[in-house]
Formats: sequence, C-alpha cells, structure tokens
Amino acid sequence: MIFLFVSGSIIVPVIMLFFSLKWKGAELVFNTLALLSALVFGNIAAASIYRILKNHTVFMTSIHAIFLNSAFLLTGAYLGIYVLYKLLALTLNVKQRTM
Repeated sequence: MIFLFVSGSIIVPVIMLFFSLKWKGAELVFNTLALLSALVFGNIAAASIYRILKNHTVFMTSIHAIFLNSAFLLTGAYLGIYVLYKLLALTLNVKQRTM
C-alpha cells in the first residue's frame, strides 16, 4: 500500500504536467479543482475546530476525528498532488528559461 502511495505521488503529477503541456485547458481544470479543494479542505478543518471549541472537548484527541471525513482526505490528497505538479511545472519552466 505504501508503494502505491509513493508511486502515485510521483506518477500522477507527471501525468498532470503532460496533460497541461498537451492541452492548455487542463491547467484551468487543475487550478479550479485545487481552488475548490482548498475551500472544502479549509472549511472542514475550520468547522471541526469550531465544533471542538464550542463543545469544550479536549482538542488534541477530538481533532483527530477529522481524519474519518472522506471529503477532507480526498481534497487534502488532491492538494498534495497539485502542489507536486506545480513544483514540477515550475522547475521545468525555470530550467527552460536558463537554457
């Protein structure tokens, strides 16, 4: 399973970069998905923290329930892959400018 996570975090950003180079609309789609993911991810985190503060529960143990939320995990995973894709694109762009 760990091999799947590691290989996926390498392969998926490369595939995203390939699509963005071949189809200019892909970058708009990736950016829009990242924006929506950031909104969902942030709102779920904020709502969880608010709920903990409102109920006066122990923060360090209660906050971990957020990891049971599949939307939180999915959007966080996409943001992680998106950041790797953007770093890869930035690295290739800088390399092309210096040549």
